[in-house]
Amino acid sequence: MTNPFALIVEDDPKLAFIFAEALQMADFEVEIVQDGQTALERLAVTTPAVVVLDLHLPLMSGVDIMTHIRADERLVETKVILATADAIRAEQLRGKADLVLLKPISFNQLSILARRLRPTDTPAENNA
Repeated sequence: MTNPFALIVEDDPKLAFIFAEALQMADFEVEIVQDGQTALERLAVTTPAVVVLDLHLPLMSGVDIMTHIRADERLVETKVILATADAIRAEQLRGKADLVLLKPISFNQLSILARRLRPTDTPAENNA
């Protein structure tokens, strides 16, 4: 059984690294992209189980990426975790995302939540 795939769309390299470590701890295969255009290119050829998505990105907003994910039948099962410091915008988008996390996000918080979002056909050992 292979680990589920998570796509991290975050332009802050330090945060992207922390998110990647947390998701790897939850037994996800992880890829990081740092701008909206690259995110769309990767979403065209991959089907992530989880997308950790910053709202404020270069080249295309996180809102546009989330709209794309929700409109693509291939990605209907993809869980979207919004990770943003923009509390007002996050509240406006709460109904469209599976989870909304306000920065700063703790490593443990993301790891635990990622385990809960794992697809049911790829169980992870419960180390939490």
